Amino acid sequence: MPMKLRTVIYSGKVEIDNVPIYTCPSCNRSEVFSEVKPDLTGLIGQLGAKPEKQTYLFNEVNELADLLVEAYQARKSTDPAVVKPMTEERINMLLDLYAVARSTGDEAWVADIQKRLKQLSRGILQT
Repeated sequence: MPMKLRTVIYSGKVEIDNVPIYTCPSCNRSEVFSEVKPDLTGLIGQLGAKPEKQTYLFNEVNELADLLVEAYQARKSTDPAVVKPMTEERINMLLDLYAVARSTGDEAWVADIQKRLKQLSRGILQT
């Protein structure tokens, strides 16, 4: 099934843009990309049962979604062959930043980089 970046609407009020979703062209069935589901459900959980009207960019919450947005903007494709080298490059950049964050003792920065690396590793392990 081809993957597209779509908008998910939660509770009729919250728009979550740039969510990677597989859509079957023959039956029109859609499914959230499994590697980003934990972050999407976490975001929805934070919104609560009665959220206010708002919009989120999912690629600001999930590193893999951010790479998919970049791949689509640069090459008009979310094909794994396009995304995989970009993912490897991003992991290398984050590992360099991780070393700097550790050397400065900035634990919040270290935790953020670790979270981003985990998000990317879920995508790499599935390919």
